[in-house]
Amino acid sequence: MLRVFKYAALAMLMLSAPAAMAADAGAKTHKLLLHIDSDNEQLMNMVLGNAMNAKKFWDDRGETLQVEVVAYGPGISMLREDKSPVAKRIAEVKTAMPTLALSMCNNSKMGAEKAEGHAITPLPGVKVVPAGIARIMELEEQGYTYVKP
Repeated sequence: MLRVFKYAALAMLMLSAPAAMAADAGAKTHKLLLHIDSDNEQLMNMVLGNAMNAKKFWDDRGETLQVEVVAYGPGISMLREDKSPVAKRIAEVKTAMPTLALSMCNNSKMGAEKAEGHAITPLPGVKVVPAGIARIMELEEQGYTYVKP
């Protein structure tokens, strides 16, 4: 009788494993790092489109997505209050993805300020990080998938 009970318990465990695995898969959070180093408006829109497409993909599977966009070099124009050609689109994407993180390289910001002779203000919600390249490395070390459109 004990042997029958052991086999029954093992069978129940095996049958419940796929359901437990599916529940764990639904709880998974994906991490996406998008990089922009160009002042090309088309590429900026591609970055935002990639974020939205990835969000839809994981939403459809009941999973979550964290996205961070890191801008450095000429790419910081995407996140500048005075110059961003995609400021309106960023606001729309932020509405759809409130957790979208936007990071601007301080080295690039300081270089642009020196070249232009005035302070640069990031768009609301943009975090200025010490070095864009270092931020990319940090995010990769935290398990983010790195994509450069």
